[in-house]
Amino acid sequence: MRILIIIFLMIGIGACQSNNYKILLINGLTMGTTYSIKIKTADAAVNKEKIRADIEKILLEINQKMSTYIVDSELSVINFSNSLDSNLISDDLFKVISHANTISKTTNGAFDITVGPLVNLWGFGPNKSENKIPSNEEIELIKKNIGYKKIYLNKETTSIKKLHPDLYVDLSGIAKGFAVDKIALYLNSYNLENYLVEIGGELIAKGTNEDNEVWQIGIENPNNNLVKIIGLKDIAMATSGDYRNYFEKNGVRYSHTINPNTGKPIKHKLASITVLDKTAMNADALATAFMVLGPAKTIELANELKIGVYLIIKNDENFYEEYNEYFEPFISK
Repeated sequence: MRILIIIFLMIGIGACQSNNYKILLINGLTMGTTYSIKIKTADAAVNKEKIRADIEKILLEINQKMSTYIVDSELSVINFSNSLDSNLISDDLFKVISHANTISKTTNGAFDITVGPLVNLWGFGPNKSENKIPSNEEIELIKKNIGYKKIYLNKETTSIKKLHPDLYVDLSGIAKGFAVDKIALYLNSYNLENYLVEIGGELIAKGTNEDNEVWQIGIENPNNNLVKIIGLKDIAMATSGDYRNYFEKNGVRYSHTINPNTGKPIKHKLASITVLDKTAMNADALATAFMVLGPAKTIELANELKIGVYLIIKNDENFYEEYNEYFEPFISK
């Protein structure tokens, strides 16, 4: 479950004139969350309603391919089938699943699009069953049915094959990032050079805002206090949090973030993570993975990948921050 911990420092207008630029704001609902797109353009011929209609079409198509809530979506058809035969899939779905598997390898399985049954076992799934502590036997039984390595992709035929009949794929940890990138590509095709695209907390910023400055994004801590403002230009950002979705049994806190390798909730103190990367899809998936890995391994891997990360870590009843050298240049002074 993605926790929104950012505040977009955006003016709430549909269209206005600023420094000879026209400012367009388009927003709506998609993927069980909200989206917001802000465009700065000097081209008076830009048609806001056409752009809105095209974006809605793009989002609708992505949902129809990747949603687990739409029973006849392309992904749902695969999930509900017990067949071990190969299935031809769309280029978009193939790209997202393929990239998800790449992130899984990079993070040693911390990111895994097949982890859903374990999340359900702990009572954090979409059906919101009773939170209970499953036995080790129950966990091991479910673990036999999951694992990104049980997905076989054939690039030549753009097809997917499940290597276990009960395998269930959930793209909620990467699809929003993909959608952000897809919309950015669409805006680029119109030669639009200044915009901010955000879906459910995953975003990409290009060019400058209405004040001809880099896009200003605020980050909140779990106490809803603004703790950091960063300036973004030509980069993507994703955020993930763990501090609001949990249950307690016998004084022990059980997080909704499940480690696919152990089958159990994480135990470290990382409360939230913000990731900066070239694409929103990459940042989205890595934010999920880093919530599994915890502070030390996150900093280590982020430095290895040369991407910026900002961590909010719980310390008793308080929180403290940590960030790496690749994040520091984006902090607004």
